[in-house]
Amino acid sequence: MSWDPNNQGGFQGPEKDIGDMIKQARSGFDSFKKGGKNIWSLVLIVFLIVIGALTAAYTVSAGHRGVVLRFGKYTSTVMPGLHFKIPFGVDRVIDVHTDKVDTETFGFKSVKAGVRSKFDKDVVSERESLMLTRDLNVIDMEWIIQYRRQDPKKYLFNVHDPIQTIRDISESVIRRIVGDRSFDYILQNREEINRLFQDQLQGILDEYDSGIRIINVRLQNVVPPNEVKDAFNEVNTAQQEKERLINQAQEQYNREIPQARGEAERVINGARGYAIERINNAKGETARFLDVLKEYHMAKDVTKTRLYLETYREIIPNAKQVYVIDSEQKTILPLLDLDKLTQKQGGAK
Repeated sequence: MSWDPNNQGGFQGPEKDIGDMIKQARSGFDSFKKGGKNIWSLVLIVFLIVIGALTAAYTVSAGHRGVVLRFGKYTSTVMPGLHFKIPFGVDRVIDVHTDKVDTETFGFKSVKAGVRSKFDKDVVSERESLMLTRDLNVIDMEWIIQYRRQDPKKYLFNVHDPIQTIRDISESVIRRIVGDRSFDYILQNREEINRLFQDQLQGILDEYDSGIRIINVRLQNVVPPNEVKDAFNEVNTAQQEKERLINQAQEQYNREIPQARGEAERVINGARGYAIERINNAKGETARFLDVLKEYHMAKDVTKTRLYLETYREIIPNAKQVYVIDSEQKTILPLLDLDKLTQKQGGAK
């Protein structure tokens, strides 16, 4: 109501009724309420955009691979670096460390890791380490397996539990290898057992298409059980003594036999050489005699004279004393012995 000076009562009648005022107030409240809803909607949209932007970007570290799933189905494998995905749970990325080498131990477990790790056996470890060899000996074997996740997709989806699969296959393979060989063979051929173990284990994992690459297989400890260790050590000591004696005898054999064979070969070769020499000399003498005989038949007097002179030429140089004998003398005339005469003259002086 407004003030009117011409009115005796001093007041003017209402310009609007109460219903209009209520409608006007409600309209203002509805406008305010509608404006508030628009603000909250805008805030929600901005919040969703920020969350989507933050969850759409992701980074794969070096040495890792990212396996992208869209609505739970495999779509791709991404390399290390910055990547983007559909947010709000549409795309999900599983990080797989493909360069890391993990280790599984068998027959023992690590109690405390460090510079000097501590190991212990429990019931499960002792059960998986005891095996039976081909010669029916019980052996206590400990080994490790080092592996790497080579194919992330196969590792995640082709095998339900890859780690347990490795453990089960490993135990099965090593028991088969040990059961086909003797205890002594396993002790003396660890490297061959390691190589065979790794090849067979990798072959089965490849058949399963597991995406796992075996890096190394190593037998850590191969000993008899504690209950028979003393007896085994005594047998092992006796076998080593036996091997030592055999090696000594073999050494003596290797030293004496070749020497005797060499001496025998030398005597045989000497005899063969002497036989060849005598045969050749006899053949030469025979040929010479035949030649002389041929010449003798052609000229007997000349040949006799030549043989006579040749014989004297060989004898005279070797003669120390010479005697001249007259064909008509009955006795030998002594010659002047110059050597004795010289000795007598020397003694007289």
